[in-house]
Amino acid sequence: MTEYSIRLLELADAPIIEGAFSVFGLNKPAQKYVDYYTEQQAGTRVVLVATVDDVFAGYVTICWRSHYRPFREANFPEIVDFNVLPHFRQQGIGTRLLDEAESRIFADHPVVGIGVGMTADYGAAQHMYARRGYLPDGRGLMYEGYPVSYGKNIPVDDDLCLYFTKNRE
Repeated sequence: MTEYSIRLLELADAPIIEGAFSVFGLNKPAQKYVDYYTEQQAGTRVVLVATVDDVFAGYVTICWRSHYRPFREANFPEIVDFNVLPHFRQQGIGTRLLDEAESRIFADHPVVGIGVGMTADYGAAQHMYARRGYLPDGRGLMYEGYPVSYGKNIPVDDDLCLYFTKNRE
């Protein structure tokens, strides 16, 4: 029987996560997760790690103080950096990670925020957030956290986002 687990990031996870993503050509340096661990220890971030039969499958982080100004000013925690390894997708792991993240946030906050990229690479995430009840925050497209003005030329990359919120039920 397959065993699924969600737990907090441990320092020893950093090289494991880096290696797991590098197999798919994704550059996610171990230092990023060492920094996340330090932030988790300081209480500014929570990093939830999913495993399947004790094998790393994905993670999501909660920033208690969002980098996105409208969320920060409203005191909305933000779900940030949500990743499930390709061969573990469509198995409910992302759902489990988001369930746990939302549960932790809604214990103390009435609203959670999340941003999503605008390219097709983010299509599955866009669908998932809509199915889970996230609604656009009404501020339109953002690039590096700033509004995109009508007629402005900007790069289409991971920094082009639409932000969403979800209210506690």
